[in-house]
This record gives sequence, structure tokens and C-alpha cells, in this order.
Amino acid sequence: MKTHFKLNASLLNVVALATSIVAARADVIMDWNAKADAIAAENKILPVPHARTMAMLHVAMFEAVNAIERRYTPYKLDLSADRSTSREAAAATAAYTILLAIYPDQRPALDATLEASLSGIPATEGKVKGIELGKAAAAGLIAARANDGSDTRETYRPHTTPGAYVPTVVPISPTAGATTSWVMKSGSQFRPGPPPPLNSETWTRDLNEIRTLGARDSTIRTAEQTSIGRFWFLVGPPSFNPIVRQAASAKRMDLVDCARLFALAEIAANDAIVAVFEAKYTYNFWRPITAIRNADITQNPATPHDPSWLPLGDTPLHPEYPCAHCIISAAVSTVLQQIVGDEFGEFSMTSPTAPGVTRKWTRLRDYSDEVSDARIYAGFHYRFSTEVGKEMGRKIGDLTVTTQLRGLEARADPK
Repeated sequence: MKTHFKLNASLLNVVALATSIVAARADVIMDWNAKADAIAAENKILPVPHARTMAMLHVAMFEAVNAIERRYTPYKLDLSADRSTSREAAAATAAYTILLAIYPDQRPALDATLEASLSGIPATEGKVKGIELGKAAAAGLIAARANDGSDTRETYRPHTTPGAYVPTVVPISPTAGATTSWVMKSGSQFRPGPPPPLNSETWTRDLNEIRTLGARDSTIRTAEQTSIGRFWFLVGPPSFNPIVRQAASAKRMDLVDCARLFALAEIAANDAIVAVFEAKYTYNFWRPITAIRNADITQNPATPHDPSWLPLGDTPLHPEYPCAHCIISAAVSTVLQQIVGDEFGEFSMTSPTAPGVTRKWTRLRDYSDEVSDARIYAGFHYRFSTEVGKEMGRKIGDLTVTTQLRGLEARADPK
């Protein structure tokens, strides 16, 4: 009896050790996520191309590791591998190959990161197979996105009259809305109705709110609201990736589930960007700084004209409606809520645009709502635009989770 107990205890120790190793190895997904964000920050990559890179990176890693177990339906690729194939090697190689294709000048740093990822994996046939599988997954994703319209030359035409000066900075990403989406049928699938008329109650209320609350010299915005506004000058994947990493860690996800969570979050965010820029350049609606300085031409006596009004921060260089930050945070939040739940313990963020400040939440919806409020505090977006953006984001997040990377039992479900 004693011998039997000792044997079982030994087996349990081995199982526990193996389980901890498997859980730890899910870090390969988060490590490459952080590496991609670091490259984008160092090279000042704009949010639109960075979001595309992150979606490609994480779908490639998911396709690679899922091919070994086939736990979920693949996104596009028909890959398969036997169970002895190293998941860690497959994920790391897929990530490396995607990033090297997009940032060939980063080869030395990427080589070092790959070597670090692979160094702890035993030199077995499984490792060799994993490397080959990762290359195949990355190649498949690169081919799938080769003609997605992301390299279309912009031809934005500034609105002017003959001979009249207009600011000469070309706005950001006017072609992003025509990029091939990951989940949506097209960029216009969730296009909202137009912004409210300039004589409407909604317009009057929201313009006057941001005129007072979002002004650089506002006397009614609190110190915390000012801090929140500046905090969320941070945009793009770095503004939500740390939260996805915390969600995966809180749920102790294994490598495959972690890869799936990141893939869903990144493609939802990328589609949110496509949708919002499609709508932005469809409506070409003016920002608060333009509207407030030109309020005298709207024939609305309830919206005072302020010729020197400035927002808290520098207004982003693209049309106002709808709010991009709002749609992205809502899309990612919706994905996370459906996968890990609205509450998974306290999570937090820091931001390079608000040094020394840490924002904390216990509910994902509070994080998403804060992002939307921040754009009002910053003087960038009207409240109606933030609400419309959040609603679009929720729809995109829901569509992503209910149609993509589902469990194998979903194959028989026509949804």
C-alpha cells in the first residue's frame, strides 16, 4: 500500500510539473505579442498598419498550434501535424516569419528573439517539425493577405476652393476602409447612419459639452479626467494588448487557447479599424476644433463660436465620425467578455502618454467606457460619436467570436 502511494505521488508530481511547463509555454504567444508592439513603438508605426501586422502574427500562430490538436476550426489554412510536433517551436517560428516579412530590417533583433524562444525546447524531431509548421503557417497567412489592399496609394483630395489655402498635411489612412476585412463581409457592413444635423438637439448638446469639457483650458474638467484624457492618447494595439495578456494569464490559458484568444482579439480590432475608417471617410465629418472655430457658419445660435478654441491634445489627423478608439476598445472588450467573462480579477494599464499613471478596472465594460469618455475629455470626439463607435465595436466583436475559430462541434452548426 505504501509503495502504491509513493508511486502515485511520483506520478502526480510529474503530471504537475508537466502541467506547469505547458502553462508556462503559453508565454511564447505573449512574448511575441510584446515584441511586435515594441518594434512598432520603436519605429513609430501607425496604428492601421500595426493592427494588420498583429492580426497576421496571431492568426499565423493560432493556425500553427491548432494544426497539431485541431481543437478549433482554423481561420483559413488547411494545416495538420502529428501530436509530437512542438507547439512552442511552431508558434515562435510563425511569429518570427511574419515579422521578418514585414520588418526585414529587424532581422538581427528578430533572430535573437527566435533563438531565445527556441533555446528551451529539446532538440528533437518534434522541434524540427514545429519549425517547419510555423514557416508553413506564416507563408499561408502572407499569401492570404498579399492582395488585401493595404498598400493602396492614398489619393485624398482636400476640400477647398480655387486659390484658397488649406492645411497641407494629408490625413491618416484614407484607404484603410477599403482593406480586405478578416470577418466582416466588407468595411461598410456596420456603417452607421450619418452624424446628427447641425441644428439638432443632439448636436447642440454634444458640441457644447466638448467645448467646455474638452478645451485645453477647461475649468470644469477634473484633474482625474485630464489624466484619463492624456492617458488614452495611446492608441492602436498597444492600448489593448496588455489587457489581453492579463486576461490570458488570469485564466491560466494553455498555448492553444492563448493563441486563439489573441487571434480573435486582433482580427476583431483590425476589422474595427477597417469599419471605422470606411465610415470616417464616407462622412468626412468635422472635428470639434473645426466645428467650434466655425460655429458661426452653422446658423445654430445655441452653439457659441470660439475662434481660438483648442482641445486638450493634438487632434488625430482623420475625420471625426465615428470614434476609432471607441470601436476598437469595444470590439476587443466584447471578445474578451465572451471568452473570459466581464470580470476576471483586477487588471491595469500604464501609458507612455501619462507617465506615472496606472489605470485599474475590475470589469471590461468599465475599461471600454473609460476609453470613450477619454476622447471627450481630450477634445477629440463628440459623445454621439463615442456611443456609435462602441455599438459598432460590440457588433464586430460579437461577429468575430460567433463565427471564427470555434470549437470543432461548430462544424455542424451553419451559423
